[in-house]
Amino acid sequence: MRATGIVRRIDDLGRIVIPKEIRRTLRIRESDPLEIYTDREGEIILKKYSPIGEMGNFAKKYAESLAQVSGMIAVIADRDQFIAVAGGNRSLLGQALSEILEDKLDARETVMAGRADHNFVVIEKNASADYEEEIICPILCEGDVIGAVILLGSADKEGMSETERKLVQTAAAFLGGQLEQ
Repeated sequence: MRATGIVRRIDDLGRIVIPKEIRRTLRIRESDPLEIYTDREGEIILKKYSPIGEMGNFAKKYAESLAQVSGMIAVIADRDQFIAVAGGNRSLLGQALSEILEDKLDARETVMAGRADHNFVVIEKNASADYEEEIICPILCEGDVIGAVILLGSADKEGMSETERKLVQTAAAFLGGQLEQ
């Protein structure tokens, strides 16, 4: 564990403020859920909670099915990183989402674009986009955006159509529905 040198007091309601620098570094936003753990030495551990991350194996299998059906790269993300990749280069796995993608998710936008389009989004933070087309659909659970389903196409594949867009939207709705149960 790393010491920050920051000391905070608990208020009369039992609350403590997580410093802005730490929230920014760990990408903790207002209303983000946190899990609370304790260990044997009396330490309290806060961990950012990802409901879709809890479905890791399920998300991986779902991404594999999407990739197989579409013949494209299928990616499933939570709010911070890519948790499942299938059908192509797995280097995205564990990578952070780009700020532009985060903004699109916050706006609850479904994006269908080619590289030449003005609304094309480089999805990963370390922009190394090796895809030519994309469909991005936010996953909603109980009214909150908890992640995204993304389909990526390359130049050598047939272009994306309304069918692929519906496929991605259906996948996002299904995953969101699974988490509401």
